[in-house]
Amino acid sequence: MKVLLLKDVYKLGRAGDVKRVAAGYGRNYLLPQGLAVLATPGAMKQADRIRKAAEAERIRLNQELGSLAEMLEGMQLTFPVKAGETGRLYGSITTGMLAEAINKEAGSSITKRQIDSQPIKSLGVHNIHVRLTVDLVPELTVVAHREGEPPESAFEIEEMAPEEVAETFVELAEELDQEEIEAEEAAAEAEEAAAEAEEAPAEVEALDDETGEDPQPDEAAEESSEA
Repeated sequence: MKVLLLKDVYKLGRAGDVKRVAAGYGRNYLLPQGLAVLATPGAMKQADRIRKAAEAERIRLNQELGSLAEMLEGMQLTFPVKAGETGRLYGSITTGMLAEAINKEAGSSITKRQIDSQPIKSLGVHNIHVRLTVDLVPELTVVAHREGEPPESAFEIEEMAPEEVAETFVELAEELDQEEIEAEEAAAEAEEAAAEAEEAPAEVEALDDETGEDPQPDEAAEESSEA
C-alpha cells in the first residue's frame, strides 16, 4: 500500500514522502499512530505543506537535541552480568535497561522505544543507536562483562577472530561426542560382563552333566574313608 508520511519515520522516510509499505505495517502501525495516511489524491495535495512544516520542526528539534547527541555519541555503558561458559547471558540486557542507564548517565529522558537495538544476550562489546531525530542518531558502546571480572575482559572476547570462535565451538562439540562414545562403550562392556556372569553357572552345570562326576568329589571320598 502507498502512504503519505505525516511525520519522520526512522529508516523509512521524512514527513511529506510517499512510500510503499506492507499492508500490515501500514494498517497496524503507521496509520493508527498518526505517522501516515493513505496516499489518496486529496492527501497528496497536502504533501508540500506537510513537508515544509516538518522541516521547520526538524530544524527546531535538531538544535534542541544537538548537545544531547554530542554527549551520547561515543558514550560507554558497562553492565556486569552473569553468563555461561560460552558467553551466553542468563537473561538479557533489555532496551528498558539501556534507556535507564543512558538517562542516569546523561540526565536525559530517553525512552526504550528510542533505543535501536535488540536485547543483548552475550558477553562482549556491542554498539547501539539512540533515535533522537531522523538526523540525530548517536552511537553508544555497551560493554557486557562477567560479574567479578573487569570490564576490559569483554574486549578480549571481541578480539577473537571469527575462525577462532568457530574452532572453539567445534572443539567443544568434538569433546561432547567423544564423551558420548566413551559412555556408550562403557555401557556395552557392562552389559557384556553381566551376560557372561549369567552364563557362567549354566556352563558349570553343563560340564558336570557331561562328565557325570560328583560336583563335590573330595567330600564324597572323605565320607567313604570314615565309613
